[in-house]
Amino acid sequence: MSEPATQLIAPRAGSGAMFDRIAGRYDAMNRVLSLGLDRGWRRRTVRALQLGERSRVLDLATGTGDLAVEIARMHPGATVIGLDTSPAMLAIAGRKIARRGLAGRVSLVRGDAQHLPYRNCEMDAATIAFGIRNVPDRPAALREMARVVRPGGRIAVLELGEPRRGLLARVARFHTHHVVPRLGALLSGEREYRYLQSSIAAFSAAAEFAAVMELAGLHVVDVAPMTFGVCTLYVATPREDA
Repeated sequence: MSEPATQLIAPRAGSGAMFDRIAGRYDAMNRVLSLGLDRGWRRRTVRALQLGERSRVLDLATGTGDLAVEIARMHPGATVIGLDTSPAMLAIAGRKIARRGLAGRVSLVRGDAQHLPYRNCEMDAATIAFGIRNVPDRPAALREMARVVRPGGRIAVLELGEPRRGLLARVARFHTHHVVPRLGALLSGEREYRYLQSSIAAFSAAAEFAAVMELAGLHVVDVAPMTFGVCTLYVATPREDA
């Protein structure tokens, strides 16, 4: 009797397996799709953390490690843990960290943002860049960040969104709905970047997401739209009454 044929199942949109498929082209796609602006967005995120000399920082959904590397570069006394669900993305991050001589200060862990393997108040700060959109239970991940960061420590969430108002918002929406999927299909795969476009369009408006953060035990201290609202930086601290 012949063996039954194995059915190939496409990875769930937004999952670690999906990012495994596009890991090798992820950095190039980010540069092209953001017109290189993502680097400046990350630098602003690091400055918003207001880190001390020997801070310990957790970077969730670290991907290929760009934000973790930027934290270590801008704060030579800091140590960073980059956590992600995708082994392929972490492998690229590891090579990037080694090339920059940061292996002693930046470590990588495969894990789930919704269930962090760290003690209460163990971190001085936490970040997640372009990743909260892909977390199935966003409030759970936000609660975990609030739990592991010490009182007074900062939590920075950097995320793409779709501008709602104004002429430039129309231009940004055209970029998201038409340019992103087409470039993504050329650079990687149409399915993955159709997902990217739809996930950006579906992400909450800034005020709504800030309210989600507050309900998750965070005190939001700043909501900073960047590049006409294409990207927003949310800065918060753990709420002591949560």
